[in-house]
Amino acid sequence: MSSATLTTAGILLITVVAVAYGGLTLLTHLARRKAGYLDNPVRRGLWTAGHAHAGVLVLFALVVLPYVDQAGVSDGTATLIRSLFVAAPILMPLGFFLSVARPQDTRPNRLIWLTVAGGACLAAGALLLGVNLL
Repeated sequence: MSSATLTTAGILLITVVAVAYGGLTLLTHLARRKAGYLDNPVRRGLWTAGHAHAGVLVLFALVVLPYVDQAGVSDGTATLIRSLFVAAPILMPLGFFLSVARPQDTRPNRLIWLTVAGGACLAAGALLLGVNLL
């Protein structure tokens, strides 16, 4: 594996701590019956989705990283692909969390568009890598 891929993997592995902390936070909200979480189904649903997407997307990025080195692309393209796969698990959960940051929020605000940006990064990275692996 290239040093750039190893560095990216290291960064992604460190983010697992943040995902685990998020899971602990959600569990604490449930256990303590935190107002603004249990009584707000929109917030609860979006925060659950944010946590789930963060974990799955970090794992997905770690799985595809070795393929970046096998794709035979230029250094710039490889950096772009790695960046897209790192951006997705950051942007998408941020959109879920920040769109209903206040306990009284019952509708997502405009920051929900970060989820779309994260999805676009994921799709672009997967398409770019997939095409270059063919």
